Amino acid sequence: MANVKHFLKSGHPATLFASFLYFDFTFAVWVLNGAMGPFITEQFHLSPAQVGLMVSLPTMAGALMRFPLGVLSQYIGRKSAAIVEMSCIILALLYGYFFVHTFSNVLAMGVLLGTAGASFGVALSLGAGWFPKQYKGLAMGIAGAGNSGTAVAAFFAPRLAKAFGWSHVYGFAALFMLLPLIVMIIFAKEPPDSEHQTLRQHLKCLVERDGWYFNLIYIITFGGFLGLATFLPSLFVAQFHIPKTQAGTLTMCATLLGSMTRVVGGWFADRVGGVTTLSVVFLVAIAGIFGLVTSPSLVVTTVLFMLCFAALGAGNGATFQLVPLRWPLATAVAGSMVGEIGALGGSILPNVLGQSKQHTGSFAAGFAAYAVFALFVLVMLRIVSRKWTRTWVGEGGRALAPAAATSLDAESQEEALAV
Repeated sequence: MANVKHFLKSGHPATLFASFLYFDFTFAVWVLNGAMGPFITEQFHLSPAQVGLMVSLPTMAGALMRFPLGVLSQYIGRKSAAIVEMSCIILALLYGYFFVHTFSNVLAMGVLLGTAGASFGVALSLGAGWFPKQYKGLAMGIAGAGNSGTAVAAFFAPRLAKAFGWSHVYGFAALFMLLPLIVMIIFAKEPPDSEHQTLRQHLKCLVERDGWYFNLIYIITFGGFLGLATFLPSLFVAQFHIPKTQAGTLTMCATLLGSMTRVVGGWFADRVGGVTTLSVVFLVAIAGIFGLVTSPSLVVTTVLFMLCFAALGAGNGATFQLVPLRWPLATAVAGSMVGEIGALGGSILPNVLGQSKQHTGSFAAGFAAYAVFALFVLVMLRIVSRKWTRTWVGEGGRALAPAAATSLDAESQEEALAV
């Protein structure tokens, strides 16, 4: 309890809550088409490949918008950027309510929904910006737990679609988005952790090797989480022929667990190190994904998905314990870049699974390919982390104590930043 009080007193809880709410609602909007996938599929008689394309378009569009929003937030402030983005989301949802009636409209709406997917780096940097280094992982885990929006969408969207029609869900979502917008305007405060730097300095992380190592890690953790979350309702219906609302409920259970473990992952990363935490959760996720290759029963499949989501969620939290340690003065930009590439990984997975189902009659090949890729990234992490622990982070990926940080060899620091 004392640690909780110290954590809350060390930062600005109201901003952290506003960031969580902002991320939660925008994430729910981002995955709406995936949550309503079985309804849209039924109306337009879509093939598995078309379903994969439909649910991946918002993911891809959101990924491409993340980095520009992160850069913008460095100039107008993270709170202002969040307010602008949520206002644009409401307009996009109103377009969906009034004008989306064909499959082509659905694809176009998918691009507009991508606006909601740009919130990631801004939300996490805004929420964690008030907290000291030793609590960065936990603060980012709490803000990042807003990816529980996938569970909200998976549970409510199918039920609203069944009762009112799927296009009306866009209208309900526009109304609900007013809540995080109002909370952000009234309660959030811009963190004091930013410095004025040139655009060139902010963009430096794009050409650093460490940035691309983090990108590959996040393609697995967040890309896997997002890709499975958007495709899961359609997968459950296609493979087990269960009711659409039941598919939504099962998806909600799996994604909600993954959102909760994001906080746990950040908490563990603060204590045992992000590298150690990532190594463990990668092994668990790989085992779970390989288990799905055998196409087990509905019960076993659901349990394996929950195991995968728990591991991937914890991996998301652990990754963003490390990002602010590596880029302390450009966390929003670096976080947006990593989140952007990771989200692109989420757009790949539904297409891989859709193509696997359409051409082989099974999702097994898609799962196997992703598991092998995850194993490759785990090996890469173990190799590059040896250098990280000699330069900018402590043993296992823990934050360096102030004395240890200042005692680092200057040449090692320069080498770390140069690559």
